[in-house]
Amino acid sequence: MAEAIKPHAVCIAYPHQSHIKATMNLAKLLHHRGFFITFVNTDFNHKRLLRSKGPSFLECLPDFRSETIPHGLSPSDSDSSQDASALCESITHNFLAPFRNLLVKLNENPSTENPPVTCIVADGLMSFTFAAAEEFGIPVAAVFTLAASGVMGFYKFCSLFENGLAPLRGTSINSRLNY
Repeated sequence: MAEAIKPHAVCIAYPHQSHIKATMNLAKLLHHRGFFITFVNTDFNHKRLLRSKGPSFLECLPDFRSETIPHGLSPSDSDSSQDASALCESITHNFLAPFRNLLVKLNENPSTENPPVTCIVADGLMSFTFAAAEEFGIPVAAVFTLAASGVMGFYKFCSLFENGLAPLRGTSINSRLNY
């Protein structure tokens, strides 16, 4: 009997430490549930990860591999990925083509050792993944790595406007909010 091909999730995080950690944890959970995982990181952050965790930190996980795409910023040894506006601009203009090329590469010669991509799990800030997913006919799930305070902000957003507490005007920024 032929071995069943595992579902293959391509997981990609926004290139910032907290987003990478959260997406990596989700990828490990999916792997534990039987998924073949390709974790996509920028080349810059992948090198940082290898320096901190060691070159063999993922070798103990079969069917879990990492791939990189360029971050599109000028090469340097400085912490250039922390310039949020430059990084956002680069994501918008430079990430789709390398990600598309990676999907083509991952879908070449499918086998049990290299299953075809069946879904994309993307950080919600990596909106270019939706265009790639549509082009390849692959479902995409957006994951938002928000803190509890961010979730509460979204949850209470409408009531803040309804109660006249937003948008903030003048010096009311120091006023106490009552929920």
